[in-house]
Amino acid sequence: MVAQASLAVDVTDRGAVSPALAIERCEPAVLEAAAQPYVHLAVWHRRFPEALDWLGSLDWSAIDDCELTSRVEVLPVTIADALAAAGYPYGAWGTALCDEIVGLARHFAGALKLDAVAVRLEVIETDACRKFHADYVAARLLCTLVGQGTQWRYGPEVADTPIRQLRTGDVAIFKGRLATDTPAILHRSPPILGTGETRLLLAIDPA
Repeated sequence: MVAQASLAVDVTDRGAVSPALAIERCEPAVLEAAAQPYVHLAVWHRRFPEALDWLGSLDWSAIDDCELTSRVEVLPVTIADALAAAGYPYGAWGTALCDEIVGLARHFAGALKLDAVAVRLEVIETDACRKFHADYVAARLLCTLVGQGTQWRYGPEVADTPIRQLRTGDVAIFKGRLATDTPAILHRSPPILGTGETRLLLAIDPA
């Protein structure tokens, strides 16, 4: 059973374990909480950007994955070049997608005080990362731009732990194994194999 993550709440139901392991709010400033040692997940719930409504109409067979590392100050040029090389459209659509990625990368870099980031924009049509896990990074920003959002749960995985799911367009920063020996929150890609669904996932890491 998958429960949609609730809006505008702080998840603090772990009692004495921690004052807040997951924080969910409707403003981008919540992402700054990811810098706090006790916060293992920060979620910005938001409306999906209207400027990106066209993404779902793309021919995914003509689109390649994007993967790049860049200093924050040159992100607009680096990402625009990478999107064009991957087959994304030029003009207003391409500019809107570039602006979206640059904006989220800057939020991530600002929250964690980073000078450079690694960006991946991936087309997913299989059950990639289908098991609940924590990544081998200090932190990772995830945002699903097409398709179902990332699923997460409190770890370790047990039968009665509810599965929560981000909405399309929600922005989340998950703590990874380089930041904590025992990740309090695990996540996975939703199983879509055999459904015909395609997901477009943005992932941003420290460089």
